[in-house]
Amino acid sequence: MKGLRLILFVWLSISILSGAAVAAVAPNSASDFTQKANAQWLKILPFANEQDFKDATKGLIAPLPNNGIINDAKGRVVWDMKAFQFILEQKQAPDTVNPSLWRQMQLVMQGGLFKVCDRLYQIRNADLSNMTIVEGDTGIIVIDPLISTETAKAALDLYYAHRPKKPIVAVFYSHSHVDHFGGVRGIVDEKDVKDGKIKIIAPEGFTEAAVSENIYAGNAMSRRATYMYGNLLPPSPQGQVGAGLGTTTSTGTVTLILPTDLIKETGQKMTIDGLDFEFLMAPGSEAPAEMHWYIKQLKAISAAENCTHTLHNTYTLRGAKIRNPLAWSKYLDETIQMWGKDAEVLYGMHHWPVWGKKAVIENLKMARDGYRYINDQTLRLANMGYTPDQIAEQVHFPEKIAQHWAMRGYYGSVYHNVKATYVFYLGWFDGNPSTLHVLPPVEAAKKYVEYMGGAKKVLAKAKNAYENGEYRWVAEVGNHVVFADPTNKDARLLVASALEQLGYQAESGPWRNFYLTGAQELRNGIKELPAPNTASPDIIRAVDTTMLLDYTGIRLNPEKAAGKTITINMHLTDISQKYVLELRNSALTNRKGVDENADVSIEMPRSLLNSVFLKETTLAQAITDKKLTIKGDEDKLKALLGMLDNFPFWFNIITPNVSPAKN
Repeated sequence: MKGLRLILFVWLSISILSGAAVAAVAPNSASDFTQKANAQWLKILPFANEQDFKDATKGLIAPLPNNGIINDAKGRVVWDMKAFQFILEQKQAPDTVNPSLWRQMQLVMQGGLFKVCDRLYQIRNADLSNMTIVEGDTGIIVIDPLISTETAKAALDLYYAHRPKKPIVAVFYSHSHVDHFGGVRGIVDEKDVKDGKIKIIAPEGFTEAAVSENIYAGNAMSRRATYMYGNLLPPSPQGQVGAGLGTTTSTGTVTLILPTDLIKETGQKMTIDGLDFEFLMAPGSEAPAEMHWYIKQLKAISAAENCTHTLHNTYTLRGAKIRNPLAWSKYLDETIQMWGKDAEVLYGMHHWPVWGKKAVIENLKMARDGYRYINDQTLRLANMGYTPDQIAEQVHFPEKIAQHWAMRGYYGSVYHNVKATYVFYLGWFDGNPSTLHVLPPVEAAKKYVEYMGGAKKVLAKAKNAYENGEYRWVAEVGNHVVFADPTNKDARLLVASALEQLGYQAESGPWRNFYLTGAQELRNGIKELPAPNTASPDIIRAVDTTMLLDYTGIRLNPEKAAGKTITINMHLTDISQKYVLELRNSALTNRKGVDENADVSIEMPRSLLNSVFLKETTLAQAITDKKLTIKGDEDKLKALLGMLDNFPFWFNIITPNVSPAKN
């Protein structure tokens, strides 16, 4: 969808492309340097400790049916764990996968219905996230109904196949990311919500965060997500092995039913079907709207996605607003203080639980200390005058945290979280005036290559560096040659080979996927496949009108708008809202109200505006079909529509993006 690409953590529909872009140039094997680098992990990390494998399989009631394959109503596969079975077929990591990441994905692949404790169950690896079910006195409480309606329904069906078929009395959204609410209509009829039979419970700010976090830059985020989640890579030991946080993402129907009850403050309590819940607000941590909670009768803590079996992202590589590691750390400490003395189980919205007071406290404290360490050490070194690149190279976890499996960088990494923390406090500028106004990448690359004696000399030296295993440097210097001349096949292939080896060595799933996807596109170019589209009618209906109009302003082409002034009144008849759109100085402002001197006034239902943003129609077509009423200068409206850019999805990332957007 070009008009509005609602990424909403678009790990989502991109998986529809999985396996579709098999590389024409076969991947290389792991080099001797990569094999040696990966072998070192076996000496550094405590692989002899297999407690996680015991925990990840504890309480298994039934595996995922049909080999972990879930289809939609038309028979299309929306979830396929059979494609990832190779991960379970050998204990030892292949040479092309970091052993630590391989271990993590073997744990993540443990899927099915699990009993966590009396009255608490989880369905794992039926999507990127977990679905948790708590049994009340008369019904069940479903926590985080996955990404897609199809996977949510399949998860609930698996539960009902082995447990009493009690009705759903409440649904929790732990936070505002789509893998924690998108499948809700697969398990809940909205009529039951409206009739008061089912509560939808979420943290305050959920709705705004769920529909807004990634709208404005959604097209760019979606494209970058194709790299981050590796969904253009075929699942294999030389391709996609997972994302660390989970295996991959389902590709079914994304929905949303708005909350009926909001949790607004820490300490808020609620009794639901005989169970006593206490909540802790955690905004600005892993999500803009997030909450932790404790179930008194079960002695069970959930810290949502703030304490899982990976170091998480304080900045996600697909692009998003930076998260606050200090606040994150403090929420975890508050969780310990509120409930730690009584808790016997800690369960998350990803991965497997831990049991026993000691393990619960240990995991919460390790995560608390890790995010605090990232925050404080970044600022310590920044206050000593170091730059983001220098700080990221210097900050490493202390040994005890580094040896704690649940804080290994399978999804986030210390390196990119540290850089993000610098930007969170100090912005992108490192203080050196030489970096204040640098040349753009293509122009700089041409000068670098010229200064280094030309592409042939650069590549000759880079090839020697590659033979010496200096893959980071080869990627950096080779990138200059590629940006100076994207048609240089030798440069593209050399950089691809270097990125591939870096991918094979990466402990982080997203880092691996970025490297390998970049290598694939350097070798074979961009395959313009069907673009992901996660903008469902539920999501669009939930978006505030102002936000849709703001996005229209983002699409305004300043050259086309130069010197033009247009004022439009818009009356949305079905919701009784009136807005003014004012074009001046190549900027499109919107505000509520009416301008008596407007050039043109239009009346239309908000439902028609929704259809426009869903690409079901266009305003131009609606004008032709007379689905809206226009008074005044119709040409002014048509002129404004002609000034709006459509964003190309398959823009270049690993090569220069020099083509203008198609209008």
